[in-house]
Amino acid sequence: MSNQHMLLAFNLLPVGSNISTWWNFGSMLLSCMMLQIMTGFFLAIHYTANINLAFSSIMHITRDVPYGWIMQNMHAIGASMFFICIYTHIARGLYYGSYLNKEVWLSGTILLVILMATAFFGYVLPWGQMSFWAATVITNLLTAIPYLGTTLTTWLWGGFSINDPTLTRFFAMHFILPFIMMSLSSIHIILLHNEGSSNPLGTNSDTDKIPFHPYHSYKDTFMLTSMITLLFIILSLAPNAFNDPENFSKANPLITPQHIKPEWYFLFAYGILRSVPNKLGGTMALVLSVVILIIPPLTHTSYMRSMIFRPMTQSSFWTLIAVFITITWTATKPVEPPFSIISQMASILYFSFFIINPLLGWTENKITTC
Repeated sequence: MSNQHMLLAFNLLPVGSNISTWWNFGSMLLSCMMLQIMTGFFLAIHYTANINLAFSSIMHITRDVPYGWIMQNMHAIGASMFFICIYTHIARGLYYGSYLNKEVWLSGTILLVILMATAFFGYVLPWGQMSFWAATVITNLLTAIPYLGTTLTTWLWGGFSINDPTLTRFFAMHFILPFIMMSLSSIHIILLHNEGSSNPLGTNSDTDKIPFHPYHSYKDTFMLTSMITLLFIILSLAPNAFNDPENFSKANPLITPQHIKPEWYFLFAYGILRSVPNKLGGTMALVLSVVILIIPPLTHTSYMRSMIFRPMTQSSFWTLIAVFITITWTATKPVEPPFSIISQMASILYFSFFIINPLLGWTENKITTC
């Protein structure tokens, strides 16, 4: 197919006429991924994966390399914007029933897991205090796995502690995984085009469609421009807004920070981990907090796809959003009352959403058929 035919097919791509701006976050995620890959490639040229030189190489990039501070901060801030977009994208999918496109939803869940792994590996690379100790806490969770835990941890570390081989492995994984994400994103988009997008009303979009361009391409352009504008505002006025002060000190295994915590986009899972007293139970809860997203397509019981006409389920959804924010907040606090109790209650409510929703669907079905 020639370039002209491809451009024509893109322009005339039929999409639902009532799709709102909430559907633009998919294209924003693609833009975020391209931004991260481009800035990451620049940083990789100057980065040294060695525990004695990693921190110094980051300082060299930000102080000595021309425009290096822009690239480094864009990469760090871009990661946060990536997660803002993907969490919004997932919330929209839950609210409007997009998860009923099962293959699209499953591929998206896999992409989320790979993205979180990529971000975790990247967070360790600066070899600051919080990077080192967050990696120590999270990788030690593997030891909770019966029989294989110690072996897996030793393999991941490349030894019996987090050291030079660990950093080399994390750098290699952080560099390779984005290209795997690109491949999976292509599959995700192909599946989406095969099955078609959902819409706010949850009706069949095939009955009324319009060309992608200009009706939706203009929305994508506006949202992308807004995101880039916000990125440069943060970059100019508060470049270290998402950085932990502890990470501006080189990693020291002999000094433990008072409060060990990962980046904000991991805090909901970290809060759920801390809310379970048992190490194995906490590890399972941590994994389940993300993997549980494969459940909604299997447990959808309502006759209606979208929550827009389901007030009971809407209340449940907004409770989930409040719970997510609460867990994120408590994860920044010490593990002591009342924060530990609030975190435990919020964690129970988080998992309860995926159990209550099918029951609410049955209830709403009975009410609407009466």
